Amino acid sequence: MRQRALAGRLRLAVVRLNRRLRAQRIDQNVSLTQIAALSTLHKCGALTPGKLAAKEGVQPPSMTRVIAALEDMGFVERSPHPTDGRQSIVALTDAGRGFLEQTISVREAWLDRKLAELSGDERETLARAAEIIDRMAGNE
Repeated sequence: MRQRALAGRLRLAVVRLNRRLRAQRIDQNVSLTQIAALSTLHKCGALTPGKLAAKEGVQPPSMTRVIAALEDMGFVERSPHPTDGRQSIVALTDAGRGFLEQTISVREAWLDRKLAELSGDERETLARAAEIIDRMAGNE
């Protein structure tokens, strides 16, 4: 298979899988952007709104709206910045952590069901592919 054709097939397969995984949500009222912000806070710990916006690749005013909505849901809390009175620090609450863990669990359960439909050889192939894809994604 030509490299260009492989690139197209891989891109499409990853997009389709990502779309299916993202559709596995426990609460349709929480947007994918909000879930992504929760995931970043879970991975990176507490951040300023500006740093969270930068990590998510959105403009600060957009992140301000996301944070306000998450705060209203009780999933994040703001506290004063320890050295800069003009800023705040945003952190996950226990409720936010629990929601995120449930969301991950639902997605992984869906993926577990799909993997169970495959042969052992196919699962081994996917295990190797996952390592390769992870390596590719890490080498930006």
